Amino acid sequence: MTVSEHPSDALVRLAHEHAISTEHWSNAGDLVHVSASTLVGVLAALGVDASTPGHVDAALAHRADAPWRRTLPPVVVLTVGQGSQLPVHVDHGDPVICWVDLDAEAGGGRVDLVQADVLVEPRQVDGRTVGQAAFDIPDDLPLGWHEIHAQGPSAQARTTLVVVPARLELPESLVDSRVWGFMAQLYSIRSRLSWGVGDFADLAELVDLSGRCGAGFTLINPVHAAEPVGPMTPSPYLPVTRRFVNPLYIRVEDVRETAYLSSADLALVEWAAEPVRALNTDAGPIDRDAAWTAKRSALEVVFGVPRSPARQAAFDRYVAEEGPGLATFALWCALDEHYGGSPFPEEARDPAGPVVAGLRETLAERIAFYTWLQWVADEQLATAQRAALDAGQALGIMHDLAVGVHLDGADAWSMGQVLAQGATVGAPPDMYNQQGQDWTQPPWHPDELARAGYRPFRDMLRTVLRHAGAIRIDHVLGLFRLWWIPTGNGAADGAYVRYDHEALVGILMLEAARAGAVVIGEDLGTVEPWVRDYLSERGILGTGVLWFENEDGRPRPPEHWRRLQLATVTTHDLPPTAGYLAGEHVALRERLGLLAEPVEVVRARAQAERDAMVAALIERGLIDQDASERTIVEAMHRYVLDTPAVLVGVALVDAVGERRAQNQPGTDTEYPNWKVPLADPAGNLVAIEDLAHNPRLVSLVRVLNEG
Repeated sequence: MTVSEHPSDALVRLAHEHAISTEHWSNAGDLVHVSASTLVGVLAALGVDASTPGHVDAALAHRADAPWRRTLPPVVVLTVGQGSQLPVHVDHGDPVICWVDLDAEAGGGRVDLVQADVLVEPRQVDGRTVGQAAFDIPDDLPLGWHEIHAQGPSAQARTTLVVVPARLELPESLVDSRVWGFMAQLYSIRSRLSWGVGDFADLAELVDLSGRCGAGFTLINPVHAAEPVGPMTPSPYLPVTRRFVNPLYIRVEDVRETAYLSSADLALVEWAAEPVRALNTDAGPIDRDAAWTAKRSALEVVFGVPRSPARQAAFDRYVAEEGPGLATFALWCALDEHYGGSPFPEEARDPAGPVVAGLRETLAERIAFYTWLQWVADEQLATAQRAALDAGQALGIMHDLAVGVHLDGADAWSMGQVLAQGATVGAPPDMYNQQGQDWTQPPWHPDELARAGYRPFRDMLRTVLRHAGAIRIDHVLGLFRLWWIPTGNGAADGAYVRYDHEALVGILMLEAARAGAVVIGEDLGTVEPWVRDYLSERGILGTGVLWFENEDGRPRPPEHWRRLQLATVTTHDLPPTAGYLAGEHVALRERLGLLAEPVEVVRARAQAERDAMVAALIERGLIDQDASERTIVEAMHRYVLDTPAVLVGVALVDAVGERRAQNQPGTDTEYPNWKVPLADPAGNLVAIEDLAHNPRLVSLVRVLNEG
């Protein structure tokens, strides 16, 4: 770091005022100081000009006055049973009254707030003398989304008050027991009737099979929406929105109106299916674009079938429940189609602008089509969740929530300043990604999200949780802090920006409680020690991956693992266990040029890791010295079953002996990420119809049910 890169004291203060960490501990245990240029870049992404010392001083003064410019805070989030004092800013000496309108779901009603006897000196702000009154918020308000009102000569304001649970309790099925479940990449698991990619009908088959095998849940990859016009981004962790669903997963034949097609129209659907059904036997990368092109043409035919009065009423109810968010998303889809998947011209970047208003009329039929697709997808997801519960699963489907969204997607277009511009999120360098990661996703803007009353966050959670028994939060640490990378910087040259975790975690808990869902936080990577304790105290489960659970240089003994967690042998960012045992994670990174150390060093470390794992299994009597790969894989699952973990996840790829990775972090086009169809060790495709009789799966299920 050059001398000029050392931030001034004023710049450090300004960064701290905006919750930017000016230093952090690396994965290697070193204290890293953030450079001045990075701090300036992150502040710019937050809308703060820190380009000169004068601008820094002005920004500090503006930040100090900001709360006094508002009558009420942008949002108030309280834990149930916790009272608080509400600051109210009015012209000095003016009277003001405050009350709370309670959430209708909490029974409604009005609660008048009592002014506290607190003296605060007035403040000169923008030539105005502003006084601060304080009102007591009682500690007996019910859970829910309430609204605070302030009224007086210089006060006509309202703000959101969210009362959240203190803790999420486990459902009865998990209080004194533990359940296991499969973890699957839905797109990769195809039946003979699939349209080249796994879909919601395949999911219904998978959860039924899982339940009959004894599984209590089925974790699937995020099914968030992707681009309506190709090329479709293959990563399920880089959606255009996290609120709505990718219609790629619709099974056309399961849409009720398909049964009422004329012979000619039914032939059109069958002709669309034929070429992509042939892809079900193709061991090459999954072709989402071909599958979606075929499905979209077929779904357009089905969309033209008149709906019965009951079906129309159900559709209308869905549209009303989803409200403006659905209308805006469908509009974006129609616009993306209109512009051929290219970036929108400048005049169409404003959702409220005259050009978009005109296109809303012109594209009304296409907007209706994309609205209908979401309803159909929602119905099929509901069917899959019912199938899981009917098959005896305790939780059913466990959905996965991605960290963020595509830079050029629907959320980035429609959410305005709630998503920050000028920075993307990722991760600093670690052992497995030595150059750091840039996930190319815009982060939530902390202040703007609060000003929006956290409603975009809430609405997203409600949709994802609607047909879920559990939800996995990818990189749950993002509710506490995110690694922001200013545009133009490398992935390693970023800084952590902190969020109001009390608010974000609390709202997550509130929505999960209302949905009756268990919450699992993926808390891997560089974690501040207190974070895991905090999540555990709130009833949010953590994540344990056998390869990452180490103690004194050896695999952590099962009895030392946490109970409140989802414990697994592997994760989707590593090769399947068979591939990992063979060192495929090293060989692949070497081929792709991702190693920051000599390959011999990395390979030796991987071999030592494998040897330590095998030694731990031998020590516990789970295998002998000459164990086969299959035996070792099963023994590793027995090892995890010996932990007290309340949930145990089993990668479906491990159950069939797959060796290829689904994803190699740090790559884009260099590897077919998220395109690998399910196959056995010999590379033969495994269809859903074959799973029940797959020898490796049957054997592993026996181990799981004996554990």
